[in-house]
Parts: sequence; structure tokens; C-alpha cells
Amino acid sequence: MEDPELEAIRNRRMQELMAQHGGGNQQQNAEQQSAQENAKIEAEERRQMMLNQILSSESRERLARIALVKPEKAKGVEDIVIRSAQMGQITEKVSEERLISLIEQINTQTTKQTKVTIQRRRSVLDDDY
Repeated sequence: MEDPELEAIRNRRMQELMAQHGGGNQQQNAEQQSAQENAKIEAEERRQMMLNQILSSESRERLARIALVKPEKAKGVEDIVIRSAQMGQITEKVSEERLISLIEQINTQTTKQTKVTIQRRRSVLDDDY
């Protein structure tokens, strides 16, 4: 009387636990890793295709140059551009000027304020007690 779908989920979870604790089969482990790698590669390809549709060639070049220096910042800008396109906020290709303004907006939002305080220690030789 048990649900076959629930049983399949339990079996899958049990196999995952066994694989994590070394009780799994090495062949299955290698297959799972290759499947995960393939999924990551496919997701990255889809991401690049979306960016090619959204960004103009100049803005893609600028984003590639940013990625050379600060890959995490470029990834964040890509995420924002893709999210905006999915929400319908971007209807035409993003020009280089628009990308620059978007990057400037992100910079102003994420700028860290550093405050330096200097605490002077009194020396033994100071005469103003």
C-alpha cells in the first residue's frame, strides 16, 4: 500500500548516503560525477547563449575584460542582466553604454565604507599628564 514514488525517492536517497560513506559502487560514483559535470557544462552553455542574445558584441567584450580582472563581479553582472531579461525589463540588446551604467549602479550599491581610526598610545616620556 506504499506509494511507489515515495519508495523510489527513499531508494535514491539511500544510494546517495551509501555513496557518501564509501559504501557505494565506484562505477556509479564516477557516472554521477560525469553526469554532474555534464549538467554544469550544459548550464554554462545555456547561460552563454542567453548572454549572446541579450548583450551586444561590444558589451560582451567589455564583460569579458571585466571577467579577466574580477570574475566574481562579471558573474554578478551577468546574473543581473539575465534576471532582468527573464523578468521582461530588457527588451532589446544591451549596449555598451547601458552595461557601463549598470556596472556603475552595482559599484555604488556594493561600495564598502572603510573607516580608519587612529588611537595614539601615551608614551612614558610624555610630559602632559
